[in-house]
Amino acid sequence: MALPSPNLDDRRFQQFVDDAKRYIQQRAPEWTDHNVSDPGVTLVETVAHLADQIVYRLNRVPEKNHLAFLDLIGITLFPPSAARTDVTFWLSAPQPDPVHLPTGTEVATTRTDSEEAVVFATERDLTVVPCELRHLVVQRGGEAVTDRTDDLAEGKDLFCFSQAPRPGDCMLLGLSAAVPHCAVALTLDSRVDGVGVDPRQPPLVWEAWTADGWMPCEVDRDTTGGLNRPGEVVLHVPGGHTVSRTGQREAGWLRCRVTDPETGQPFYTTSPTVRSAEAFTIGGTTGTVNAETVRNETLGESSGLPGQRLRLAHAPAVADVPPLHLQVAERDGWTDWQVVSHFAASDPDDRHFTLDAATGEIAFGPAVREPDGSLRQYGAVPPKGAVIRTLRYRTGGGRAGNVARGAIRMLRSSVPYVAEVVNREAATGGVDGETAEEAKIRAPITLRAQERAVTLRDYEELARRAAPETARITCLEGEPDEHGAHAVRVLVVPQAVPDLGGRLRFEQLVPGDALLERITRYLDDRRLIGTRLAVGPPYYQGVTVVATVHAFRGVDPERVRRQAYDAVYQHLDPLSGGVHGTGWPFGRPVQAGEVFAVLQRVPGVELVDQVLLHPADPLTGKRGDPAERIDLEPPSLVFSFDHRVRVIGGTA
Repeated sequence: MALPSPNLDDRRFQQFVDDAKRYIQQRAPEWTDHNVSDPGVTLVETVAHLADQIVYRLNRVPEKNHLAFLDLIGITLFPPSAARTDVTFWLSAPQPDPVHLPTGTEVATTRTDSEEAVVFATERDLTVVPCELRHLVVQRGGEAVTDRTDDLAEGKDLFCFSQAPRPGDCMLLGLSAAVPHCAVALTLDSRVDGVGVDPRQPPLVWEAWTADGWMPCEVDRDTTGGLNRPGEVVLHVPGGHTVSRTGQREAGWLRCRVTDPETGQPFYTTSPTVRSAEAFTIGGTTGTVNAETVRNETLGESSGLPGQRLRLAHAPAVADVPPLHLQVAERDGWTDWQVVSHFAASDPDDRHFTLDAATGEIAFGPAVREPDGSLRQYGAVPPKGAVIRTLRYRTGGGRAGNVARGAIRMLRSSVPYVAEVVNREAATGGVDGETAEEAKIRAPITLRAQERAVTLRDYEELARRAAPETARITCLEGEPDEHGAHAVRVLVVPQAVPDLGGRLRFEQLVPGDALLERITRYLDDRRLIGTRLAVGPPYYQGVTVVATVHAFRGVDPERVRRQAYDAVYQHLDPLSGGVHGTGWPFGRPVQAGEVFAVLQRVPGVELVDQVLLHPADPLTGKRGDPAERIDLEPPSLVFSFDHRVRVIGGTA
C-alpha cells in the first residue's frame, strides 16, 4: 500500500490557544484575566483558528506531491463504466406496419420518494417487423421435409412430429418476413391428451434460422404445455434471423425440435397435433446503456501550439469504443482525429490525441527536445484558429445503473404503439470511477508488476484491470493433472444484481464467454513464457439449509420466516455474504453452527431448534444427505439453493 504521509504540524486549535496563554504569563504577567470573556482571549482564539487552517493546508502538501508523482509515472484514474441490459418493448397490439425505435430512445426505472429514476438509452435502432404465418413444414428425423401448409389451411389435425416422436423430429413454421430482435407470438390449437411429457419441462427447443445456422430462441411464455393443449408460445428471436429456403418455400423460419430427454425427464409417447396456427409480432428487444449521449459539442479553437489541452463539458466519458468522435475544421473541411493511449508511436503528421476519460481532458501531441537539441513533434497540431468539436460521446455510468431484473418499466421517449417496456435481465457492468485513494494503493502494485504477471497477486490485479466490472477475481495454482504443468487458474465471478427480493439465480454467477475471452487475451500478453492460463468460473457448491425455529408469542410468524430466509441467503451469498460482508471466502467450509447463530439473531426468534445442511446441485436440483458441515475445495464458492425454514409459535 502507499507510504503514509508525514504530519508536518500536529498542533490543533486548543494547543495554539494554550501555548499563547503560557506566553502571556511569561511576557505580560500583568494580564491576569485569561477567561473566554476577555476581549484579548477572543483575539487569541481568532488567531489560533487562522493558524489551525494554515496547518491543515500545510499538511496537505505531501498529498499534493504524492498525486503529482502519480501523474509523473502515468497513473491516471480509471473512469466509471456504464451498466448495460437488453430491454423489450411490447406493442399494445400487432401492427400492420413496422414500428421503428431510433437510437437514443430513453427508458427508466420508476422514481420513488428516496431514489431518482435511473435512465437508460438504446444503443442501436430497433425495427419491430410485422409478420404472419405462411408455411408449416414437418421433418421427421433426417428425412426430407413434408409441406403441410395446405392441410393446415383445411383445418386438419396434423402430427407435429412422428407418430412415435424421436429426438430430432421438427415442426418448422415459415414467417412472411425475417424478424430479428423481435418477439413473436405463436397461437397454436394443439390437442393431444396423455402424451406423457411434463408440461412444465417438455423435451422441446425452439430455434430460428440465422446466417450462422439454427440458433435457440428464448421462450418468454408457453401456455401449450409442450404442444399438449391450445395456447400461445411467445419467442424472442435472435438478431441474425434471416429469410431462407426450405424445400420449395422461402420464409423466415422458426422450428420446434424434439430433444433428447434428460435423466428422469418424461418423454412423448404420442405426437401432439396442430389444427390451426397463427403468428404475429408483439414486440422487440434491443440493448440499452446507462449513459447520456452528448452530440455536436464545440470545445474551442486551436492555439496552434503543441500540447494544447481542452476539456469536455460533461465528464466522465464512458461506454463507447472509441470513447470520443473528435473533428477539427481544416482547409478541406472537417477531419476526423483518432484517440490514442499515448504519443510514443505518433509521427508529426498523425492526427492523434489522448483522452483522460475520468476528467474529460483532451490533449494534443507535445514537442519534445531531443538530446541533439532538435525538437521532435509527437502527433499533429491542429492549425491555429481551427474549431475543434466532438460529434458524439457518452457520459454517466456508475454502480447506480446496476438495476434488478424487471426494474426498468417507464418509457421516457414518445413511441407510438408501445404499451410497456421491461428488462428481462438485470443491468450489469456499472462501476464507479476510481478515487485518488484507490489510485494510491494501485500505484505501487503497478510499479512492481510493470505490466508483467509473475506472482499470483500480479495475475489478480491485471485481471481486475482488464475487467473492472467483475465482482470478484482470485488466482490459484492450477492442478497439474487437470491444467498441465506451470498452470495458473484465474477464477472469475461476474457482477450480479439480485432479483427483487434479494435472490441470486445460478445463471447470473456464470461469466459470459466475451468476459472470459477479454481477460484471457489481456493476461496472455503479459504472462511469462511457459505459463499456462486457465480462466473460468469457480465451482459453485449448492447448499440447502433446513431449519426449525420458534418465534416469540405475539410475533407474526410469516414476518419471522421472511427475515430468517433473508438472513440465511445473505450469509451464504457468494458476492456479499460471509462474516465481513464481502462475499463468501473461496474454499471456506459451511458449518451448521454458523447458520444457527445467524438464525438466532433474527428479530422475533426465541429459539433455534434444528439446523441441517444438505449439499445440492444447482443444475439438477438434487440434494445430498444432511450434514453438520460441508467442506469446499479451494476453487469453490457457496451458492444458496432452496432453503427451508419452519417457524413454530408466534401470534397467539
